[in-house]
Amino acid sequence: MKVAILFDNFGPYHLARLKAASDRCDVLAVEFGSSSAEYDWVASEASGLKRVVLNQQGSSRALDNREFSSRIETIFKDLRPDVVVVPGWGSRGALLSLLWCVRHRVPAIVMSESTAWDEKRSAVKEWIKGLIVSNFSAALVGGTPHKSYMERLGFPGDRVFLGYDAVDNSFFSEGVRSSVEGLESREEGEKVPARPYFLASARFIEKKNLPRLIRAYATYRKKLAPSTLDSRPVTPDSSWDLVLLGDGELRLELEKLRSELDLQECLRMPGFKQYAELPGFYAGAGAFIHASTTEQWGLVVNEAMASGLPVIVSNRCGCAADLVEEGGNGWTFDPTDEGRLAELMLRISSGKDEREAMGLKSLQIIEAWGPERFAGGLISAIGKAQAPLRTLPVFLLSPLVQLSLKR
Repeated sequence: MKVAILFDNFGPYHLARLKAASDRCDVLAVEFGSSSAEYDWVASEASGLKRVVLNQQGSSRALDNREFSSRIETIFKDLRPDVVVVPGWGSRGALLSLLWCVRHRVPAIVMSESTAWDEKRSAVKEWIKGLIVSNFSAALVGGTPHKSYMERLGFPGDRVFLGYDAVDNSFFSEGVRSSVEGLESREEGEKVPARPYFLASARFIEKKNLPRLIRAYATYRKKLAPSTLDSRPVTPDSSWDLVLLGDGELRLELEKLRSELDLQECLRMPGFKQYAELPGFYAGAGAFIHASTTEQWGLVVNEAMASGLPVIVSNRCGCAADLVEEGGNGWTFDPTDEGRLAELMLRISSGKDEREAMGLKSLQIIEAWGPERFAGGLISAIGKAQAPLRTLPVFLLSPLVQLSLKR
């Protein structure tokens, strides 16, 4: 059986999933564009995979709707897939691929990490979304909140499988083991401290909630809020630096805040790092923080857990329900509560034994959420996709797709 798996642009995460799936079925890897409009990934090798790219000259956004649709038609006509696995339902590539599947009566599986809370919802849009989603035969989603959202849209729960959001766990666990402490970034003047530090990794955009993270860190540094979680003393040795990986439109604002709070010597901002550089940063960290106000999943949490780190994760991240065991491998927190975050930072940095136990628990939990789970969930979804749901006639689906493309 030929299974076409579609993504906008292949990053390291996608390739790990595709390679795991290729061990279980005949995978045709379809990439909408050769570069990403959001992530500055270096070109990724896809050795051993059958790979096709719609736009080999750049991002998929460079193609207009007609050209995009024409290239999908040409590629699928040539590949003749038995099943098409589509990334979501909101992008142009997803919608046009679904429309092709309905027209040619090819089962379509949706990959989704949407939750009920990751953005504001309107009744009309949700109704339209439910009509579109009903044209998929099965779904592969991130975790339990994502399955619940599919069911809320009217999709049968017995056709929804978990495992979409996975990273190459062994890449991080093995990379950390082989890394040395005290690594320096490649940016002049930005050194990564040898002792444990808090690590965060995110695009510098509003939803990542980085100003609050920095202010909470300042509170932690000044010891303004005593820990209410236990009676252990906070010693000078427990004061960690914060290393913030990433880049983006808010960089100047964050640098200004760092200066205003007098954190220049303890808040490091080495910039965006390529995939191969990440294990070195995880190796020196003592804990990982992800503070987003909204996040469909949060793959950096997977990375941190595969690196053996305790995690402090916003309860608005889709991964929190399945990956964070409260008090086991870390904690969740309200991303608007800077005081609570500061308290958790105090606790994790002052308890070495607890921290080590939490890191081991992270490794145990994430073992069940690697690329193999993606492959297993996909195979289960393919089995269900052979008995298709009732779909909308093309003459009804097509205008819904066109309406969605204009949004």
